[in-house]
Amino acid sequence: MTTTPTVLLVHGAFADAGSWSGVVAELQNHGIPVIAPPNPLRGLASDAAYIASVAAQVEGPVVLVGHSYGGAIITVAGTAENVVGLVYIAAYVPEEGESLGELQGRFPLSPLVSNLKQWTYPVEGGETAVEVTIQAEAFPGIFAADVPAPVTKALAVSQRPLATSVFDEPAAAAAWQTKPSWALVAGADEAINPEVERFGAKRAGATTVELEGASHAVAVSRPKEVADLIRDAVRATS
Repeated sequence: MTTTPTVLLVHGAFADAGSWSGVVAELQNHGIPVIAPPNPLRGLASDAAYIASVAAQVEGPVVLVGHSYGGAIITVAGTAENVVGLVYIAAYVPEEGESLGELQGRFPLSPLVSNLKQWTYPVEGGETAVEVTIQAEAFPGIFAADVPAPVTKALAVSQRPLATSVFDEPAAAAAWQTKPSWALVAGADEAINPEVERFGAKRAGATTVELEGASHAVAVSRPKEVADLIRDAVRATS
């Protein structure tokens, strides 16, 4: 008797779990159990610890799916005992001990970097820390160029900000070294250089597909193709 893994979807920066809604519907239509928890976006170690704790409380095996910065999180959280596979969607795939800044620095920067808006938020001790969102006027072209304009307008004003500290924090582990992985490269990504996605996927030995013309918001614009890759991972790990 085989057990179908639960798919745990981890969103990245500048989005929320609602960005997975089309993918969730596709997976549920195929009888695959799925959950899409909130990602705190406050630090790689703390975010990964949270996602690992969610995975550990799921009964049975789990396939972790990470979009964008969520790829770094599943790389670390994927060491949880019941995680049986990793799926990277337009995502960072860091090596153990490597920061996102180091990984990104291997290649030309994407237009995202020059279109970020800084904010501050309070932390313990009365201090403040810095977080970023994408400038609203640049959001459609950078994040979701293949998504209908009315949708991008809503996405632009509902962004979840990312703590800038995550770019300097080294990954404490790389679960892809011991667990099978799959990757989807968004060929027209303006948020993460597609070369960064290709490099990480190849280094991890991931089974990789590339969607030409796909923006960073590929889970929103092409949920069926994203869900198809996740289904491949689920079948392989069942």
